Amino acid sequence: MFMKRLRPRAGLLPLLVLATLLLSACSSAPGPQLNEASQHSGLSGPIVGQRWNLLLVGTDERLSFAETPFFTISQDGTVAGSDGCNRFTGHVSLGESHRIDFEGLATTRMACPQMADAKRVTDMLDTAYRYLIDHDRLVFFGPDSRVLGGWRKAH
Repeated sequence: MFMKRLRPRAGLLPLLVLATLLLSACSSAPGPQLNEASQHSGLSGPIVGQRWNLLLVGTDERLSFAETPFFTISQDGTVAGSDGCNRFTGHVSLGESHRIDFEGLATTRMACPQMADAKRVTDMLDTAYRYLIDHDRLVFFGPDSRVLGGWRKAH
């Protein structure tokens, strides 16, 4: 298989621009620290309890996998999913200002033709610092407010 480069969908581009502007306004000061009470206990909100399928890596790159990468966050703070090759599990902490932290991600060790692309997916989760949701789209941003990638809610 090979990677395809496609242009971002018209509906996602305005979301990315808006999200970048919002995050740059919020990121001039250091973000709030995640407190112990928010870690691993009773998570709720629109990101929790949904299956999220990979849409884009970065702002415009679609990757081709035999299995679409996805993840689900449970109310108990656990995350489980697939990077397109291997299954992964770990924990998630959510904080104020849409702060997110994936912790202790562990993956199976299957060999796949798209290992480098699968690693890009798990690296996106490891690097995610903030998120933004608009309807059925979820965008992750790094600590430098750079767009890491986009996900779509599974229906």
